[in-house]
Amino acid sequence: MGRTASTSSEGLRLESADEYPHAVDDVVNFNESVYASGWNAASKMGGWMRLGNRVNEGYAELSVCLYLPDGRVACQFKRPEIRGNDGFEAGGIRYEVKEPFKALEMVYEGELLVLDDPEDLRDPKKMFETAPRADGHVRFDIRGVSPVHGGEPTTPEQEKLMYYGPQFSRGHFNQHTGVRGSIKVGDEEFALDDAYGWRDHSWGPRYWQVIWAYRLLIANFGADRGLMLLKNIFPDGTSRRRGVLQIDGSYHEVTDLDLHTEWSDGHDPMGCTIGVRTAAGTALIEGRTLTLAPLRNRRRTETGEILVSRVAEAFTEYTWDGRKGYGIMEYIERVEDGVAVGYPL
Repeated sequence: MGRTASTSSEGLRLESADEYPHAVDDVVNFNESVYASGWNAASKMGGWMRLGNRVNEGYAELSVCLYLPDGRVACQFKRPEIRGNDGFEAGGIRYEVKEPFKALEMVYEGELLVLDDPEDLRDPKKMFETAPRADGHVRFDIRGVSPVHGGEPTTPEQEKLMYYGPQFSRGHFNQHTGVRGSIKVGDEEFALDDAYGWRDHSWGPRYWQVIWAYRLLIANFGADRGLMLLKNIFPDGTSRRRGVLQIDGSYHEVTDLDLHTEWSDGHDPMGCTIGVRTAAGTALIEGRTLTLAPLRNRRRTETGEILVSRVAEAFTEYTWDGRKGYGIMEYIERVEDGVAVGYPL
């Protein structure tokens, strides 16, 4: 597999071999993760799937989250056992690279929990005990519609510019995509005939609680236009603002980013206004939550302390220069003394 030039301005190392599993670090929390989404603009529905191999801990993190047109959420979260890092297949998810950086397939076959009210996600124990179940099948046939962005740093200077930091992933790349396929929930079937999405692949140590707070904004407005914006907030009050705008199929690195969030009374993100500057100019983008999936992640430390992160996954309609686009507004942050630390920023 030949070397592929980096698409990032920092010149990160990226090869076609990085589409496949990497050698496992000795650290207990080594994680190799693949993620893909697909959104149908006409029916305002879609979803995302993720599989994260935690081979040194003996399991994979499996997440399927589907946003149906009437506001329901169909989902599944499991930790299937794995014994190696030789592929991305566990618990009903299968992820296959057809052609590096150009064509992939991600499939889920298995049971789904069907939630009339996504608020049920706030109490996972009760949800798993009481939620209605249905057979599910999700298929994303994925093609790249943008450059591939990111890679693995080779110098300490590059490590400082990593999106999430070396304690959350040693390497990471992402890409805007076109998606065809379907979503089946019981007797209901939803076509993804002309859908768009985003995918990423990361490897290295990961604890979700390494993130103090971040806001990740992803959308497609067709094959020619998209956004991936990140505001990473640190405990000392500083932040790193990064990302790209996809314009006419090319990526433009963000040089500045302002974000204002509209919050519910319960401190959930209901909308946002984003001001973005690149070398090519400026953009003003509005986001509006269509359906919120209020998730969380918990980890017990070596001393027995329970660390909790809020993971708000908002299916969002974005508006940019009058064009509508669809994607995710993902807010992750530590919860300390019952408070999400990044609020109200």
